[in-house]
Amino acid sequence: MVRFENVGMRYGAGPEVLRDVTFTLDAGSFTFLTGLSGAGKTTLLKLINMTQPPSRGLVTLFGRDLSVTKRSEFPALRRRIGVVFQDFRLLDHLSAFDNVALPLRLAGNRPVDYKQDVEELMSWVGLGDRMKARPSTLSGGEQQRVAIARAVVARPDLLIADEPTGNVDAEIGQRLIRLFVELNRLGTTVLIATHDRALIEGARAREMRLVDSRLIEMRSAA
Repeated sequence: MVRFENVGMRYGAGPEVLRDVTFTLDAGSFTFLTGLSGAGKTTLLKLINMTQPPSRGLVTLFGRDLSVTKRSEFPALRRRIGVVFQDFRLLDHLSAFDNVALPLRLAGNRPVDYKQDVEELMSWVGLGDRMKARPSTLSGGEQQRVAIARAVVARPDLLIADEPTGNVDAEIGQRLIRLFVELNRLGTTVLIATHDRALIEGARAREMRLVDSRLIEMRSAA
């Protein structure tokens, strides 16, 4: 599903944020990516989502070597990825419901076909009474849950999430991790970048940790 081989990443003339990073995410796997703030977790996720190329090394996604893949083909690859960004990236002119439904609309589905699925998902993340609300009227935690629902609604082949429980309480955090686990059970490959040790210890999953710009395998899935 995802393969990094000796990947390095630097911004401008600065030091490498990622150095000789090598790992594989198998299809159907569930992995946590950990490390101190500024360790490079967000950068690694950006490389997977093709928002920037590595400075060196090889990134392979869905069996495609990205260094020789035409940029015109990137949108089709991105449609197979669900992404939870730290800054949410919700569309202010759309309601919470329409933000969640957006990937399904872009895929050509009709509202009558996805209305019930979106409503059920929003209820699951605790926003059943906020479906008509605009993002500007939602709290940070509510916006985060809308972003998570949008990322998973189309059951992507790969889900990458950057601190998905950073703005929610412990109860909602556990509900969200159950959503990720269920999505994984249905076949989605999941990679979650997080500082939340309770979240990590509560899930029997592989953990990779970034230390001094290098990736260390902390534990394999039980």
